[in-house]
Amino acid sequence: MPTETALLDRPDATSALRTHRLIDPLAVVPIARLPRVGHPHAPGLEIAGAGATVPLTGGGRIEYANLDHGASAPALREVSDTVERLLQTYASVHRGAGWHSQISTSLYEGARGPIRSFVGGRADDAVVFTQHTTDAFGLLAHCLPARTTVVVFETEHHAALLPWERSAARVLRLPAPASPAAAIAAADEALRTRPAGPALLVVTGASNVTGELWPVARLAAVARARGARIALDAAQLAPHRAFSIDELGVDYVAISGHKLYAPFGAGALIGRTDWLQAAPPYRLGGGATATVTDDEVTFKPVPERHEAGSPNVPGAVALATACHLIAGADRDRLACLEAGLTEALQQGLADIPGVTVHRLFAAADAQTIGVVTFTIAGQSSAEVAAALSAEHGIGVRDGAFCAQPLVRRLLGAAGCSSPDGSGHALRASIGLGTTTEHVNRLVAAVSDIASRGPRLRYTTASGRPAPVADDRELPRIAAWQS
Repeated sequence: MPTETALLDRPDATSALRTHRLIDPLAVVPIARLPRVGHPHAPGLEIAGAGATVPLTGGGRIEYANLDHGASAPALREVSDTVERLLQTYASVHRGAGWHSQISTSLYEGARGPIRSFVGGRADDAVVFTQHTTDAFGLLAHCLPARTTVVVFETEHHAALLPWERSAARVLRLPAPASPAAAIAAADEALRTRPAGPALLVVTGASNVTGELWPVARLAAVARARGARIALDAAQLAPHRAFSIDELGVDYVAISGHKLYAPFGAGALIGRTDWLQAAPPYRLGGGATATVTDDEVTFKPVPERHEAGSPNVPGAVALATACHLIAGADRDRLACLEAGLTEALQQGLADIPGVTVHRLFAAADAQTIGVVTFTIAGQSSAEVAAALSAEHGIGVRDGAFCAQPLVRRLLGAAGCSSPDGSGHALRASIGLGTTTEHVNRLVAAVSDIASRGPRLRYTTASGRPAPVADDRELPRIAAWQS
């Protein structure tokens, strides 16, 4: 793992940015003409649409501060360009003799290699394309041997917490640990005392709520010592830190393209083949079948066994391209630069009266990626998120982040509750497009809202808060939009 030492001089994150540098109102810019702006901390990793401006309620525009990478990251420009080139020759895969079919098949099958390499997979690890991390864990749950015990912490994202409930597995859900050491001890005890039979420990690499890194290598060692396997949810970890399946000692890894700057609807499950090969296909249909007769159906081996139907070729190629590009970057340097921004964000928010930054582990125990969850006393998180967008041009996430047990636990432990009783929080998450100005703008905006509330009046529209007088208009992008 790279060190977490910041290489940037931390800017004064609490300095006031009380007035916006408004940009003259612009007509809607066609997507193809959006500027190609490289992230200053990641030469060569250009973000499609970076530097784009967004409207503010009441007039004017400002550069969009995207602090919602933890939900979905924008596309890398080269990923977008690669998909565009692919579409010029897109055709069916595996079943076509035409030249375009051969091109598409070569790209689709070739995409498995960069993905396996990106996660440090073993040579014989399968790479099965899925829709996303949720789908990847649904596939793994489908393939569990009979009488498998699944050990999972309640702190997991729903994608890693829930799929096992529909399988024949016995699920042991562990309470939130107070420290990495407590997590290791709890997993060891649960695996030691489990019923006889196979076992799978499911852990996150980095929390999608707090950003805290989990002790994956030590948990994997515990699993091996207890004769169990371990599955890693790397949806949040993979965009921020380099890691290796082989070196960590994990058996399965799930990743999502939409977190990895490849938002084209693909993810992957990477790992050992035996459980996957022994299970019936995840879905039934063309592509997974070897022979179909009146009396018998036989199926192909992994990975085709679990990829029935026409595959998402653009998504697979996009994911492999993103993995290739990110793997080629100086990831240690990126991690250190991100740590500087994260420190400014964490400390800037923590210094604001009325703001609570939530974490699971004590600060001394925690290393984090650029994800920070916080609440403002007496303020509705949904309304604050709406105000950050409408009044400041900032995108954050509000809610429970598909991790409701963890968010309830964190808010309860801190004695925080929202006035609407929702038990929701705010999350700011850093990515390749994040700049110091974006972080400073968020801290200043939160400080202003914490002290005096949103400047505009808000009402509920389509189930979410929105300014009572909102003169912003969404752009028309699709041909079917009126």
